[in-house]
Amino acid sequence: MCTVIAAVAIGFWHSASADEFTRVDLDRWQLEFESVVQEGEQLFHGGLGNANTMSCDQCHPNASNTHPETYPKFQQQLGKVAQQWEMINWCIMNPLESDPLAADDAKMIALQAYINHERRGVAMVPGKH
Repeated sequence: MCTVIAAVAIGFWHSASADEFTRVDLDRWQLEFESVVQEGEQLFHGGLGNANTMSCDQCHPNASNTHPETYPKFQQQLGKVAQQWEMINWCIMNPLESDPLAADDAKMIALQAYINHERRGVAMVPGKH
C-alpha cells in the first residue's frame, strides 16, 4: 500500500501541468494551426468538391457574414439553438448540395479554423443576431 501511495505521489510530483510548454511547442502548434487554416481557406473557396460547383465564398466572401463569435445561437434555418458546425453543414447540404460533414471531420475543423481566423479579434457574443 505504501509503495502504491509513494508511486502516485512521485507521479504527481514529476507530471507536467497543462500550462507548461516551451517556445518550440508554441511555434509547432502555431504552424499546425496555420496549416489547418490554409486548408480551410481552400475548402471555403471551392475545395469541397460538390457537384454544383458553388463555394462558401459565393455567399460569404472572405468568410464575411458568418459571425462565428455569435455561436451557439438560435438558427432559423435549423429551428433550434445550433453550433457553428451545424450551420456550416446546413450550407453544405443546401446551397452547395453536398453531403454533410461530421463535427470531428478534418474538413469541418479546417472550415471552422478558417472562419474563426478571419474573425479573430471580434468579441465573443453567443446568442447574438
